Amino acid sequence: MEITNDIKYVGVNDHEIDLFEGQYIVENGMAYNSYVITDDKIAVMDSVDARFGEEWLTNIKNTLNGAAPDYFIVQHMEPDHSANIASFMEAYKETTIVSSAKSFAMMKQFFGTDYADRQVVVKDGDTLNLGKHSLTFVAAPMVHWPEVIVTYDSFDKVLFSADGFGKFGALDVEEEWACEARRYYIGIVGKFGVQVQNLLKKAAALDIQAICPLHGPVLKENLSYYLDLYHTWSSYSVETEGVVIAYSSVYGNTKKAVGLLADKLREKGCPKVVVNDLARCDMAEAVEDAFRYGKLVLATITYNGDVFPFMREFIHELTERNYQKRTIGLIENGSWAPAAARQIHKMLEGCKELTFTETTVKIMSALTEENAVAIDALADELCK
Repeated sequence: MEITNDIKYVGVNDHEIDLFEGQYIVENGMAYNSYVITDDKIAVMDSVDARFGEEWLTNIKNTLNGAAPDYFIVQHMEPDHSANIASFMEAYKETTIVSSAKSFAMMKQFFGTDYADRQVVVKDGDTLNLGKHSLTFVAAPMVHWPEVIVTYDSFDKVLFSADGFGKFGALDVEEEWACEARRYYIGIVGKFGVQVQNLLKKAAALDIQAICPLHGPVLKENLSYYLDLYHTWSSYSVETEGVVIAYSSVYGNTKKAVGLLADKLREKGCPKVVVNDLARCDMAEAVEDAFRYGKLVLATITYNGDVFPFMREFIHELTERNYQKRTIGLIENGSWAPAAARQIHKMLEGCKELTFTETTVKIMSALTEENAVAIDALADELCK
């Protein structure tokens, strides 16, 4: 794949994988991206997952037509991008490896060597001249590992963005970018919004005509769309107006309350209502919804004096990713000692800028007329 006259794609598609990072369902696989810049000097950008080393090296060999790379630039040491460093350095014994100091420390941990006699350590603002292509390295710590650098090519105006602007899905599958990019961002990078904001500020000073991430497609058209979404996600702002109802129910009574609330919200003109059964849905999708929309209802039973395990896990997933700036409504159910609402408040007490509705619906076993009135009041508050 040709990105520009001098930049070629040499990455791979993975349709063998079922769970990315051992937890995220990827029905359409994954792409592990790598690039070659050909100039007076030749640079290879990043490696691929361990299972595709031979295919990747073949792609490089075919692209270079017998030439040897001068530089191997490692932006990120997570194994889906670094696993083939050793095989590359064995195949190209004269190549210099370029990366951050923290990356070289990790290389020694992964491979037993940091290639001290063949390394160039770069930091924020350093440059590497390939000829007409001048590469500037930009430190991006905790986006989403501490060693990360991204790279700007001032000639073709390309930002090599490491895991930034990545998405789930192989490149030979057509699908909407935002949905799988959002799930990828919130699941993997979402905790580090402040660090992403810092990187976006640095990127704003660059004339970027294309973004080459380590996962997902190269972005060339309407870049403001992608940059604006990243600003929204990393600032924890509301992307879409609507209400997400996340619930757990054992005998169906809490589920009935959720159904009634969803109906009331739609009747009252709520722009979007999303319902997630936490015992059955993809948890990553439910977390994505909670960050996408502005209002969240948590509906659950009291279980062992706490909240039901699936709800507890869901809230943990939110707090782990700095959930904030949202409106929260609660529905609790308990036959003799309702405690779920109190426990949820405790779990969320570290979150910033949460507003709780005045109405909390308390069900004692089965839904009553009094509960229905409270649900109607809760719907009124959420539809304001």
